[in-house]
Parts: sequence; C-alpha cells; structure tokens
Amino acid sequence: MTNNPNFALLKAYPFEKLRQLTEDVTPAAKPHIPLSLGEPKHAPPDFVLDALADPATLARCLTTYPATRGSDDLRLAISHWVKKRFAAELDPQAEVLPVSGTREALFSFAQAQLSGKPNSKVMMPNPFYQIYEGAALLGGATPVFIKNNPARDYQQDFSRISSDVWRDTEMVYLCSPGNPTGQIMPQDQLIMLIDLAHEYDFVIAADECYSEIYFDEDNPPVSLLTASSIHGNKRHARCVVFHSLSKRSNLPGLRSGFVAGDAALLSPYLKYRTYHGCAMSAHHQLASVLAWQDEAHVIDNRRLYQAKFRAVTEILAPHYPLRQPEGGFFHWLATPIDDKTFCRDLLAAQNVTVMPGSFLARPEPQSGQSPGDNHVRIAWVAPMEDCVDAAQRLAEFIQTAGLDYA
Repeated sequence: MTNNPNFALLKAYPFEKLRQLTEDVTPAAKPHIPLSLGEPKHAPPDFVLDALADPATLARCLTTYPATRGSDDLRLAISHWVKKRFAAELDPQAEVLPVSGTREALFSFAQAQLSGKPNSKVMMPNPFYQIYEGAALLGGATPVFIKNNPARDYQQDFSRISSDVWRDTEMVYLCSPGNPTGQIMPQDQLIMLIDLAHEYDFVIAADECYSEIYFDEDNPPVSLLTASSIHGNKRHARCVVFHSLSKRSNLPGLRSGFVAGDAALLSPYLKYRTYHGCAMSAHHQLASVLAWQDEAHVIDNRRLYQAKFRAVTEILAPHYPLRQPEGGFFHWLATPIDDKTFCRDLLAAQNVTVMPGSFLARPEPQSGQSPGDNHVRIAWVAPMEDCVDAAQRLAEFIQTAGLDYA
C-alpha cells in the first residue's frame, strides 16, 4: 500500500510481463539461451577486477563514507574521457556527477527536476526504456510518446509536436543509440532540440549508455554535449547526458556511471542525491577511474559485438527482414505473427527467450496501435557460440513453423 497516488499509474515491468506470458510454456529440451535481457556477458577488464580484489584498497575504502559528489580523481577522469571522446569541455567540479548506474540516475533526476504542476509533460521515445515512463509518472508528469517511425529508419519525428505541447514540456528523454531500435540520433536533430529547449524552457536528458557499441568505426555516435558545443551552447545549458560502465566496460554489477552537463541543473540534483543517500562506494569509484582511463578494452569489446552481428546476420538474413542497427547490441526484429505469440512459440520450439516488442512500447492515441507490435528485441549479449546457436535456432524455427512475411 502506498499513499502516493501516482504509484497506481505504474505498469508492470517488461520482464514481469514476459514471465507471466511464458510461465505455462514447456520449453524445448535444449539448453536455454536467454536473449531478452540486455545484460552484457563479455568479460570485465582484468585491471578492474584486480583493483576490486585488492585487500589493502578494500580495507581503506570500506571504512570510509563515500562522497556523494564523487572523488576528484573520478570526476577528472570522466571529464578527460568526455573531452577525448566527444570533444566537449566539462568543469569536473561543477558539471560532472558520478552516479550508481544510469538506471537510478535517469529515474532520480526526474524526481529532482520535475515541478509536479498541472499539465507537466515529459517526452520520450516509443518504444522506450520503461524507466523514463516511471520517472515521469512518479514525478507528477504525463508521458508524451514520440514514435520511432520505421518509415524514418526508426528516427523520432518531433515536427508534429504542437506549440501547446512544447510549452507544457519540462523534460525530453533521448536514447541514442536507441534501446531497442539501435538508431543514432543525427547531430542536426540534437541541435534542433537544443534550440527548442531554450525557446520553451525544458531540459534534455540524453541516455547515451550504448554510445561505445557501434558498427562503423569512422562514424561513432555523437553526444548531446558534442552538439551543444558545436552549437555554441558551451556551458551546456538545459542539457544533461547519462553514461555508464555497464555496456562500455561489461561492468553492469559495478553500478557505476555519471551525469554531466548544465551545472545549474547538477547543483540541485547533487543536493537531492545528498538527501537520497545514493553515493557510489569508494572502492567502486577507484575501479571506475581505471575503467574511464582505458580505451583498449572498449575497442576489444566493440569488436566482439561487431563479430557477433556479422555471424548472426549471415544466418538470419535469408529468413528474416533484418535491419542492421547503427549502435547497441539489439536486433529490433519484425515478426510475421503477433510478437507475443512469436515469443511463446519460439520458447516452446527452441528454448530461446526474446522480448516482445509490445512490452517495450505504448499504443498511439490516434491509431491505438503500438510501434512495438509485431517486433521482438533480441539482445546479442551471450558468448559468440551461444549467439550463433540461437541464430540457427531462430532460422530453424521460422522454417519449421512455415512462417513467412508475405
């Protein structure tokens, strides 16, 4: 029981819905291959493991209350990485804030930022990461879903948003590369949104946690901070970005990330976090410094994903209308039948679990249709051998079931 009336607005999380969907399915008698959760399974960097296991470091760090604003070394390492990777200048004292992973920060930032006033709105992609919706609802705002349109290569179309909606908007969540579509938002669209943020006085919260997993080495994803700098918004007014070591460094259990950007937004957010009591532990901060300072393991990690996508694409392309994502580690795959039925039948026939796209999206008011309908999200996070096995099972499934896209 809760006295917060907004709590009743929260919908079941996708993984709970998936559990309910498949609880009565008897899987095929094959080893289970889970591809529904975007949990990296590549090996973490050895130097991070060594740092976390050092007894002297642990003894020193575990007897210390960590600073909510993070250590000077960590904020400096992050600011150096941002400058090298995105050509954006940050003041490590005021424009960088370590957080316990992007998930908690994407949620808590909205709680600190949103006013709760009537008609407050928060825009977000559709399909989307459900934290955005929950953060908006518990912050007293109404989510506004902007469709990732297949006709626009799954880019969002902001041109149809009316001035009245923009005036009520307090925050816009972006995700680039996108989860689940893998699309990268173009720099000119980021600049357009920065102009709109200044015109209508809203904040842009850019989830960039997949930024280091991409497939064209000559065209890495740009950051909102890059667009801000190029546009002359040097102090990143109304712009904040969220990054994590979970995907970049295969450290989802470390719960280490950062928020960076507008100091005028980060100052009250730091105050909020001080009361919230969510400081990253000191030994995790030390390990994070090492991870942000090293790029070799990130390049190796990216090559593993590139190799896996080449392997599974060769297997799946003759049977499915594959779209190569620009970034991230998901295939956003169209299905020839209802996505929920596809998931149940695939589990029963091949013991492979994928995520129904309709669980990751919301129906559009005009059509009542969801942009996640008849899609599934496949997370290629397992080892290469398992991914190849799963791709072969997916190919066998569609052939055996007699499904086609006619």
